[in-house]
Amino acid sequence: MSHNDTWDPKPESGRDYMGEFAKAIPTNVDGIQIGELFPELAKQADKYSLIRSMTHRNNGHETAAYLMQTGHTPGERLSYPSVGAVFALFKGRDYKGLIPPYVVLTRPQGRFSEEGFLGPKYKPFATGGDPSAPRFEVEGVVARGISDDRQKARRDLLAKLNTMGRQMSASPQVALSEEAKERAYELILGQGREVFDLSKEKPELRDRYGKHTFGQDCLVARRLVEAGVPYIVINYPGGWDTHSNHFQTMRRQAPQLDQGLATLLADLKDRGLLDTTIVWCCGEFGRGPKVDWQPPWNGGRNHYGAVFTVLVAGGGFKGGHVVGASDAKAEEVKDRPVYPVDLLGSIYQLAGIDTRARLPHPMGAEAYVLPSPAEGVKSAGLLTEIM
Repeated sequence: MSHNDTWDPKPESGRDYMGEFAKAIPTNVDGIQIGELFPELAKQADKYSLIRSMTHRNNGHETAAYLMQTGHTPGERLSYPSVGAVFALFKGRDYKGLIPPYVVLTRPQGRFSEEGFLGPKYKPFATGGDPSAPRFEVEGVVARGISDDRQKARRDLLAKLNTMGRQMSASPQVALSEEAKERAYELILGQGREVFDLSKEKPELRDRYGKHTFGQDCLVARRLVEAGVPYIVINYPGGWDTHSNHFQTMRRQAPQLDQGLATLLADLKDRGLLDTTIVWCCGEFGRGPKVDWQPPWNGGRNHYGAVFTVLVAGGGFKGGHVVGASDAKAEEVKDRPVYPVDLLGSIYQLAGIDTRARLPHPMGAEAYVLPSPAEGVKSAGLLTEIM
Protein backbone atom coordinates (compact mmCIF):
# COMPACT_ATOMS: atom_id res chain seq x y z
CA MET A 1 0.00 0.00 0.00
CA SER A 2 0.89 3.66 -0.25
CA HIS A 3 2.15 4.98 3.08
CA ASN A 4 1.01 8.51 2.11
CA ASP A 5 -2.63 7.43 1.87
CA THR A 6 -2.67 5.16 4.92
CA TRP A 7 -0.31 5.23 7.92
CA ASP A 8 1.90 8.25 7.19
CA PRO A 9 -0.15 11.07 5.60
CA LYS A 10 1.52 14.40 4.81
CA PRO A 11 -1.39 16.84 4.30
CA GLU A 12 0.88 19.83 3.72
CA SER A 13 2.85 18.18 0.90
CA GLY A 14 0.23 19.13 -1.69
CA ARG A 15 -1.78 17.47 -4.42
CA ASP A 16 1.20 15.93 -6.22
CA TYR A 17 1.89 13.86 -3.12
CA MET A 18 -1.51 13.43 -1.45
CA GLY A 19 -3.74 13.40 -4.53
CA GLU A 20 -7.40 12.95 -3.63
CA PHE A 21 -6.72 12.15 0.03
CA ALA A 22 -5.58 15.48 1.41
CA LYS A 23 -6.70 14.91 5.00
CA ALA A 24 -5.23 13.20 8.03
CA ILE A 25 -7.56 12.17 10.84
CA PRO A 26 -6.85 11.98 14.58
CA THR A 27 -6.75 8.64 16.38
CA ASN A 28 -7.59 7.69 19.96
CA VAL A 29 -3.91 8.31 20.81
CA ASP A 30 -2.91 11.95 21.15
CA GLY A 31 -0.46 13.06 18.49
CA ILE A 32 -0.98 10.12 16.09
CA GLN A 33 -2.84 10.79 12.85
CA ILE A 34 -3.54 8.38 9.98
CA GLY A 35 -5.16 8.56 6.54
CA GLU A 36 -8.79 9.60 6.19
CA LEU A 37 -9.79 6.20 4.76
CA PHE A 38 -9.22 4.48 8.13
CA PRO A 39 -11.85 5.80 10.60
CA GLU A 40 -12.23 2.44 12.36
CA LEU A 41 -8.50 1.87 12.77
CA ALA A 42 -8.26 5.40 14.14
CA LYS A 43 -10.35 4.15 17.08
CA GLN A 44 -7.90 1.28 17.72
CA ALA A 45 -4.54 3.12 17.63
CA ASP A 46 -3.91 2.30 21.28
CA LYS A 47 -3.61 -1.35 20.22
CA TYR A 48 -0.96 -0.96 17.50
CA SER A 49 2.26 0.91 16.75
CA LEU A 50 3.39 2.30 13.41
CA ILE A 51 6.94 1.90 12.10
CA ARG A 52 7.15 4.86 9.71
CA SER A 53 10.82 4.44 8.82
CA MET A 54 10.88 0.96 7.28
CA THR A 55 13.42 0.82 4.46
CA HIS A 56 15.39 -1.49 2.18
CA ARG A 57 15.49 0.50 -1.11
CA ASN A 58 14.47 -2.54 -3.18
CA ASN A 59 11.72 -1.93 -5.75
CA GLY A 60 11.30 -5.42 -7.20
CA HIS A 61 8.31 -7.50 -6.13
CA GLU A 62 10.14 -10.82 -5.81
CA THR A 63 13.35 -9.52 -4.26
CA ALA A 64 11.62 -7.10 -1.87
CA ALA A 65 9.15 -9.80 -0.78
CA TYR A 66 12.06 -12.15 -0.12
CA LEU A 67 13.81 -9.48 1.96
CA MET A 68 10.71 -8.70 4.04
CA GLN A 69 9.83 -12.35 4.59
CA THR A 70 13.29 -13.81 5.28
CA GLY A 71 15.61 -10.96 6.32
CA HIS A 72 18.26 -12.40 4.00
CA THR A 73 19.73 -10.71 0.94
CA PRO A 74 18.25 -11.86 -2.40
CA GLY A 75 20.62 -13.65 -4.72
CA GLU A 76 22.58 -15.53 -2.08
CA ARG A 77 23.64 -19.14 -2.55
CA LEU A 78 20.76 -20.48 -0.42
CA SER A 79 16.99 -19.96 -0.71
CA TYR A 80 15.91 -19.19 2.86
CA PRO A 81 12.47 -19.97 4.31
CA SER A 82 9.95 -17.25 5.03
CA VAL A 83 8.98 -16.20 8.53
CA GLY A 84 5.88 -18.42 8.30
CA ALA A 85 7.96 -21.49 7.51
CA VAL A 86 10.32 -20.63 10.37
CA PHE A 87 7.35 -20.45 12.74
CA ALA A 88 6.09 -23.78 11.39
CA LEU A 89 9.51 -25.32 12.09
CA PHE A 90 10.04 -24.02 15.63
CA LYS A 91 6.48 -23.53 16.88
CA GLY A 92 5.05 -26.50 15.02
CA ARG A 93 6.98 -28.93 17.24
CA ASP A 94 4.56 -28.47 20.12
CA TYR A 95 1.50 -27.94 17.96
CA LYS A 96 -0.78 -31.00 17.74
CA GLY A 97 -3.68 -29.61 15.73
CA LEU A 98 -5.22 -31.12 12.61
CA ILE A 99 -4.72 -27.94 10.59
CA PRO A 100 -1.20 -27.42 9.16
CA PRO A 101 0.97 -25.03 11.22
CA TYR A 102 1.34 -22.42 8.45
CA VAL A 103 -1.89 -21.28 6.79
CA VAL A 104 -2.45 -18.74 4.01
CA LEU A 105 -5.85 -17.16 3.42
CA THR A 106 -6.70 -17.70 0.66
CA ARG A 107 -3.96 -17.69 -1.97
CA PRO A 108 -0.17 -17.75 -1.53
CA GLN A 109 1.84 -14.67 -2.34
CA GLY A 110 3.51 -16.47 -5.22
CA ARG A 111 6.56 -14.18 -5.25
CA PHE A 112 9.10 -16.76 -4.08
CA SER A 113 9.36 -20.26 -2.60
CA GLU A 114 8.05 -19.54 0.89
CA GLU A 115 9.35 -22.78 2.42
CA GLY A 116 12.81 -22.31 0.88
CA PHE A 117 15.27 -25.13 1.47
CA LEU A 118 13.18 -26.53 4.37
CA GLY A 119 11.12 -28.41 1.79
CA PRO A 120 7.41 -29.10 1.17
CA LYS A 121 6.65 -30.08 4.78
CA TYR A 122 6.90 -26.38 5.65
CA LYS A 123 5.09 -25.06 2.60
CA PRO A 124 2.05 -22.93 3.52
CA PHE A 125 -1.38 -24.54 3.36
CA ALA A 126 -3.36 -22.21 1.10
CA THR A 127 -7.08 -22.57 1.75
CA GLY A 128 -8.34 -21.25 -1.58
CA GLY A 129 -12.01 -20.40 -1.96
CA ASP A 130 -13.78 -17.43 -0.43
CA PRO A 131 -15.00 -17.53 3.19
CA SER A 132 -17.57 -14.84 2.40
CA ALA A 133 -19.33 -17.12 -0.11
CA PRO A 134 -21.95 -19.82 0.69
CA ARG A 135 -20.54 -23.37 0.70
CA PHE A 136 -23.37 -25.83 -0.08
CA GLU A 137 -27.03 -26.32 -1.01
CA VAL A 138 -29.52 -24.91 1.49
CA GLU A 139 -33.28 -25.46 1.12
CA GLY A 140 -33.09 -25.97 -2.59
CA VAL A 141 -30.94 -22.91 -3.25
CA VAL A 142 -27.78 -23.81 -5.12
CA ALA A 143 -24.77 -22.13 -3.52
CA ARG A 144 -21.07 -22.32 -4.24
CA GLY A 145 -19.07 -25.32 -3.03
CA ILE A 146 -19.69 -29.03 -2.54
CA SER A 147 -21.99 -30.40 0.14
CA ASP A 148 -20.74 -32.84 2.80
CA ASP A 149 -22.94 -35.62 1.43
CA ARG A 150 -21.45 -35.22 -2.03
CA GLN A 151 -17.92 -35.20 -0.61
CA LYS A 152 -18.61 -38.43 1.29
CA ALA A 153 -20.19 -40.06 -1.77
CA ARG A 154 -17.09 -39.25 -3.81
CA ARG A 155 -14.88 -40.70 -1.09
CA ASP A 156 -16.90 -43.94 -0.94
CA LEU A 157 -16.83 -44.29 -4.73
CA LEU A 158 -13.07 -43.80 -4.80
CA ALA A 159 -12.62 -46.48 -2.13
CA LYS A 160 -14.70 -48.97 -4.13
CA LEU A 161 -12.75 -48.32 -7.31
CA ASN A 162 -9.32 -48.45 -5.67
CA THR A 163 -8.80 -52.24 -5.74
CA MET A 164 -5.06 -51.80 -6.37
CA GLY A 165 -4.70 -49.83 -3.12
CA ARG A 166 -6.22 -52.67 -1.09
CA GLN A 167 -3.80 -55.18 -2.61
CA MET A 168 -0.83 -52.95 -1.79
CA SER A 169 -1.90 -52.04 1.73
CA ALA A 170 1.27 -53.54 3.23
CA SER A 171 3.49 -51.15 1.27
CA PRO A 172 5.05 -48.40 3.48
CA GLN A 173 4.61 -45.89 0.66
CA VAL A 174 0.91 -46.73 0.30
CA ALA A 175 0.49 -46.57 4.09
CA LEU A 176 1.95 -43.05 4.14
CA SER A 177 -0.32 -42.08 1.27
CA GLU A 178 -3.36 -43.42 3.12
CA GLU A 179 -2.35 -41.57 6.27
CA ALA A 180 -2.06 -38.30 4.32
CA LYS A 181 -5.43 -38.93 2.70
CA GLU A 182 -7.11 -39.56 6.05
CA ARG A 183 -5.67 -36.33 7.45
CA ALA A 184 -6.92 -34.46 4.39
CA TYR A 185 -10.43 -35.90 4.78
CA GLU A 186 -10.40 -35.06 8.47
CA LEU A 187 -9.61 -31.49 7.50
CA ILE A 188 -12.41 -31.43 4.91
CA LEU A 189 -15.11 -33.44 6.70
CA GLY A 190 -13.98 -33.91 10.30
CA GLN A 191 -13.00 -31.76 13.25
CA GLY A 192 -10.50 -29.70 11.26
CA ARG A 193 -13.23 -28.19 9.11
CA GLU A 194 -15.06 -26.78 12.13
CA VAL A 195 -12.48 -24.01 12.41
CA PHE A 196 -13.35 -22.78 8.91
CA ASP A 197 -17.13 -22.93 9.44
CA LEU A 198 -18.14 -19.31 9.92
CA SER A 199 -21.81 -20.24 10.36
CA LYS A 200 -20.89 -20.91 13.99
CA GLU A 201 -20.18 -17.21 14.50
CA LYS A 202 -22.90 -14.70 15.42
CA PRO A 203 -24.22 -12.87 12.34
CA GLU A 204 -23.61 -9.56 14.11
CA LEU A 205 -19.90 -10.33 14.48
CA ARG A 206 -19.62 -11.42 10.86
CA ASP A 207 -21.19 -8.11 9.87
CA ARG A 208 -18.68 -6.23 12.04
CA TYR A 209 -15.80 -7.90 10.20
CA GLY A 210 -17.45 -7.13 6.85
CA LYS A 211 -19.22 -9.45 4.46
CA HIS A 212 -16.37 -9.27 1.97
CA THR A 213 -13.47 -11.66 1.40
CA PHE A 214 -10.90 -9.75 3.44
CA GLY A 215 -13.21 -9.23 6.40
CA GLN A 216 -14.22 -12.88 6.55
CA ASP A 217 -10.56 -13.90 6.11
CA CYS A 218 -9.82 -11.89 9.26
CA LEU A 219 -12.56 -13.77 11.12
CA VAL A 220 -11.19 -17.12 9.95
CA ALA A 221 -7.74 -15.98 11.10
CA ARG A 222 -9.10 -15.30 14.59
CA ARG A 223 -10.60 -18.80 14.69
CA LEU A 224 -7.26 -20.25 13.59
CA VAL A 225 -5.55 -18.36 16.42
CA GLU A 226 -8.03 -19.89 18.85
CA ALA A 227 -7.20 -23.32 17.41
CA GLY A 228 -3.51 -22.74 18.16
CA VAL A 229 -2.25 -22.53 14.56
CA PRO A 230 1.27 -21.01 14.87
CA TYR A 231 1.30 -18.75 11.80
CA ILE A 232 -1.46 -17.32 9.62
CA VAL A 233 -1.18 -15.03 6.59
CA ILE A 234 -4.02 -13.01 5.09
CA ASN A 235 -3.13 -11.91 1.59
CA TYR A 236 -5.42 -9.08 0.48
CA PRO A 237 -7.39 -10.30 -2.57
CA GLY A 238 -5.93 -8.74 -5.69
CA GLY A 239 -3.18 -6.87 -3.86
CA TRP A 240 -2.35 -3.15 -3.92
CA ASP A 241 -0.19 -2.83 -7.05
CA THR A 242 -1.79 0.46 -8.10
CA HIS A 243 0.43 1.76 -10.89
CA SER A 244 -2.69 3.26 -12.48
CA ASN A 245 -6.06 4.42 -11.20
CA HIS A 246 -4.62 4.34 -7.70
CA PHE A 247 -7.22 6.49 -5.97
CA GLN A 248 -10.20 4.56 -7.30
CA THR A 249 -8.67 1.34 -6.01
CA MET A 250 -7.91 2.86 -2.61
CA ARG A 251 -11.48 4.11 -2.24
CA ARG A 252 -12.73 0.57 -2.87
CA GLN A 253 -10.18 -1.48 -0.90
CA ALA A 254 -9.06 0.69 2.03
CA PRO A 255 -12.49 0.66 3.75
CA GLN A 256 -12.43 -3.15 3.68
CA LEU A 257 -8.96 -3.23 5.21
CA ASP A 258 -10.05 -0.66 7.78
CA GLN A 259 -13.12 -2.67 8.78
CA GLY A 260 -11.52 -6.12 8.84
CA LEU A 261 -8.25 -5.23 10.59
CA ALA A 262 -9.85 -2.94 13.17
CA THR A 263 -12.39 -5.61 14.09
CA LEU A 264 -9.70 -8.30 14.26
CA LEU A 265 -7.64 -6.25 16.72
CA ALA A 266 -10.69 -5.49 18.88
CA ASP A 267 -11.92 -9.10 18.76
CA LEU A 268 -8.53 -10.52 19.73
CA LYS A 269 -8.36 -8.03 22.60
CA ASP A 270 -11.88 -8.83 23.82
CA ARG A 271 -11.05 -12.57 23.88
CA GLY A 272 -7.77 -12.12 25.73
CA LEU A 273 -5.76 -13.24 22.69
CA LEU A 274 -4.01 -10.05 21.58
CA ASP A 275 -1.30 -10.25 24.24
CA THR A 276 -0.22 -13.65 22.90
CA THR A 277 -0.75 -12.97 19.18
CA ILE A 278 1.57 -10.84 17.05
CA VAL A 279 -0.22 -9.00 14.23
CA TRP A 280 1.78 -7.23 11.54
CA CYS A 281 0.45 -5.54 8.42
CA CYS A 282 2.57 -4.42 5.47
CA GLY A 283 3.59 -5.05 1.88
CA GLU A 284 6.97 -5.82 0.41
CA PHE A 285 7.49 -2.06 -0.08
CA GLY A 286 5.51 1.16 -0.18
CA ARG A 287 4.38 3.16 -3.17
CA GLY A 288 5.83 6.30 -4.72
CA PRO A 289 5.07 9.39 -2.65
CA LYS A 290 4.77 11.51 -5.77
CA VAL A 291 1.70 10.75 -7.87
CA ASP A 292 2.22 9.97 -11.55
CA TRP A 293 -0.58 11.88 -13.27
CA GLN A 294 0.61 11.19 -16.85
CA PRO A 295 -1.03 8.63 -19.19
CA PRO A 296 -1.25 5.69 -19.03
CA TRP A 297 -0.96 5.87 -15.22
CA ASN A 298 -3.62 8.56 -14.76
CA GLY A 299 -2.91 9.11 -11.10
CA GLY A 300 -0.86 6.07 -10.08
CA ARG A 301 1.85 5.25 -7.60
CA ASN A 302 4.83 3.04 -8.43
CA HIS A 303 7.00 0.70 -6.33
CA TYR A 304 8.90 2.40 -3.52
CA GLY A 305 11.30 0.76 -1.07
CA ALA A 306 13.15 3.83 0.19
CA VAL A 307 10.70 4.39 3.06
CA PHE A 308 7.32 2.91 4.01
CA THR A 309 5.25 1.97 7.05
CA VAL A 310 4.57 -1.27 8.91
CA LEU A 311 1.83 -1.74 11.52
CA VAL A 312 2.61 -4.06 14.46
CA ALA A 313 0.39 -5.08 17.36
CA GLY A 314 0.05 -7.63 20.13
CA GLY A 315 2.32 -10.41 21.30
CA GLY A 316 4.53 -8.06 23.33
CA PHE A 317 4.52 -5.07 20.99
CA LYS A 318 3.31 -1.91 22.72
CA GLY A 319 0.36 -0.03 21.27
CA GLY A 320 -0.06 3.68 20.71
CA HIS A 321 3.48 4.47 19.54
CA VAL A 322 5.24 5.65 16.39
CA VAL A 323 8.75 4.43 15.57
CA GLY A 324 10.90 6.57 13.29
CA ALA A 325 9.77 9.16 10.78
CA SER A 326 9.85 9.98 7.10
CA ASP A 327 10.67 13.42 5.74
CA ALA A 328 8.17 16.16 4.86
CA LYS A 329 7.06 14.43 1.64
CA ALA A 330 7.49 10.82 2.80
CA GLU A 331 10.31 10.31 0.30
CA GLU A 332 13.18 9.34 2.63
CA VAL A 333 13.80 8.17 6.19
CA LYS A 334 14.21 11.18 8.44
CA ASP A 335 14.73 9.42 11.76
CA ARG A 336 15.49 5.90 13.08
CA PRO A 337 15.72 3.62 10.00
CA VAL A 338 14.28 0.12 10.45
CA TYR A 339 15.49 -2.69 8.19
CA PRO A 340 13.84 -6.07 7.49
CA VAL A 341 16.26 -7.91 9.80
CA ASP A 342 15.33 -5.50 12.62
CA LEU A 343 11.59 -6.09 12.19
CA LEU A 344 11.87 -9.88 11.83
CA GLY A 345 14.40 -10.09 14.65
CA SER A 346 11.95 -8.29 16.95
CA ILE A 347 9.10 -10.61 15.94
CA TYR A 348 11.25 -13.70 16.51
CA GLN A 349 12.46 -12.48 19.89
CA LEU A 350 8.93 -11.84 21.12
CA ALA A 351 7.91 -15.28 19.85
CA GLY A 352 10.81 -16.98 21.63
CA ILE A 353 12.63 -18.01 18.44
CA ASP A 354 16.44 -17.74 18.51
CA THR A 355 17.49 -15.64 15.53
CA ARG A 356 20.84 -17.45 15.45
CA ALA A 357 19.33 -20.92 15.59
CA ARG A 358 20.67 -23.18 12.88
CA LEU A 359 18.21 -24.26 10.21
CA PRO A 360 18.18 -27.86 8.94
CA HIS A 361 19.57 -27.65 5.41
CA PRO A 362 19.13 -30.88 3.40
CA MET A 363 22.78 -30.81 2.29
CA GLY A 364 24.15 -29.81 5.69
CA ALA A 365 25.00 -26.23 4.71
CA GLU A 366 25.37 -23.70 7.51
CA ALA A 367 22.20 -21.62 7.59
CA TYR A 368 20.63 -19.57 10.37
CA VAL A 369 17.23 -18.00 11.00
CA LEU A 370 18.63 -14.49 10.41
CA PRO A 371 22.00 -13.27 9.15
CA SER A 372 24.49 -11.82 11.61
CA PRO A 373 25.74 -8.20 11.40
CA ALA A 374 29.11 -9.65 10.34
CA GLU A 375 27.47 -10.76 7.08
CA GLY A 376 27.04 -7.14 6.01
CA VAL A 377 23.24 -6.98 6.35
CA LYS A 378 21.96 -3.50 7.18
CA SER A 379 20.60 -3.25 10.72
CA ALA A 380 19.81 -0.48 13.17
CA GLY A 381 18.83 -2.79 16.04
CA LEU A 382 15.70 -4.40 17.44
CA LEU A 383 12.55 -2.39 18.05
CA THR A 384 13.22 -2.18 21.77
CA GLU A 385 11.24 1.09 22.09
CA ILE A 386 7.99 -0.81 21.49
CA MET A 387 8.88 -4.19 22.99
